[in-house]
Amino acid sequence: MLKRHFNLSEKGTNLRTEVLAGTTTFATMAYIIFVQPVVLGAAGMDAGAVFTSTCLITAFATVLMALLANYPVAVAPAMGHNFFFAYMVVLTMKVPWQTALGAVFISGIVFVATASFGLRETIIAAVPESLKSAIAVGIGLLITLIGMEWAGLVRLDPNTFVALGSFNNKPVIVALLGLLATVILIARKVKGAILYGILFAALVGIPLGVVTRPEAVVSLPPSIAPTVLQLDVVAALKQNLIGVIFIFFFLDLFDTVGSLIGIAKQAGFMKEGKLPRAGRALLADAIGTVGSALMGNTTMVSYVESASGVAVGGRTGVAALVTAGLFLVALFFSPVVQVISGGYPLHEVITMQGQQVARTFTLYPVTSPALIVVGSLMMKSVRDIEWDDFTEALPAFLMLVMMPLTFSITDGIAFGFISYALLKLVTGRAKEVHWLIYVFALLFIVRYAISGLH
Repeated sequence: MLKRHFNLSEKGTNLRTEVLAGTTTFATMAYIIFVQPVVLGAAGMDAGAVFTSTCLITAFATVLMALLANYPVAVAPAMGHNFFFAYMVVLTMKVPWQTALGAVFISGIVFVATASFGLRETIIAAVPESLKSAIAVGIGLLITLIGMEWAGLVRLDPNTFVALGSFNNKPVIVALLGLLATVILIARKVKGAILYGILFAALVGIPLGVVTRPEAVVSLPPSIAPTVLQLDVVAALKQNLIGVIFIFFFLDLFDTVGSLIGIAKQAGFMKEGKLPRAGRALLADAIGTVGSALMGNTTMVSYVESASGVAVGGRTGVAALVTAGLFLVALFFSPVVQVISGGYPLHEVITMQGQQVARTFTLYPVTSPALIVVGSLMMKSVRDIEWDDFTEALPAFLMLVMMPLTFSITDGIAFGFISYALLKLVTGRAKEVHWLIYVFALLFIVRYAISGLH
């Protein structure tokens, strides 16, 4: 039944590969169920309820992605958006978290409503091929940077911003051994190499004290009651949060479009520059955001970590169903999940302006090798950029370097769109550009202008 419904044979895959892919995606993105409660907890929300809602809404939205679009893509609360929600809207703007959830809900409704206009599919079709390729490469570089940071291979430096990390730390050793195992297995064309690398790193980390044995195996999930249906839509409208709602919608749209294009390019889903069933994929994300606000969580996006599942052969929604199922399992096995995807706190002393400053940061040595390898695999799209045409090459270059440098897919897309529109205009080639690119380039400029005034 699964094989027929999801067209496994037609997609050149099988059930075993899809299970491996879904499990690998889960292993590389499971950190969100531990990060999200910390971030939203800072905004005054119940951390236990956030943990439960994160697992539930991720499973729900990912199942929608599988059934509606048949893509091996997981949907979960967006990193970056959660910080904007907690630290900008709630803590800085002094908006109650219930009202902020109302703004998230409205942005999701707008996202769903745009489906009737075909706006989202039109955006994907409007993005030039060079920029589509640059999005994939930029996401790959961003994933690599995250993986390098989580592994401790790069670190903060007050003079150069980043520098090589210390190889004397145990978590760095675990990450390096996990990376070595993964690349050897990939080079030998072993199916599921990335997942096996994660398991190998976990086993190596136990005797080194980096990975601890769980105190318990099974535990009941915390109650969702403190956050479910606590949103205040009326207050969001009364407090004139139109700007906040627009930003939620804007970030959701472009993070999802960017992630889908990047993953689709890697998996070979793009057909003549278009993504089949793009509307359905984006609808799953939009409905997920509406449901997330109702459960007491932030905007949902297609996760770029899904590229790790694609890298091991995932090509259908079966992989997404596996990922969704594992998030439901995580509700009851949180101690075990935390061992695999949990962080390892590391302390260091750095010199800033002549003074020594102690800082603590968290490494993820078990899952970081997977991100580094996935980033390298996504680099192949760089060959599809028209490097001999400066009006294509420079915007693509800005897009792919700004994503890791700004730590934002949306900002990378913004620099690419703005420079692409500008160069085509000044070279008399304006007609080569879809009108939507000009519209969004202008909107990005307005966004930066407004943010610069605050």
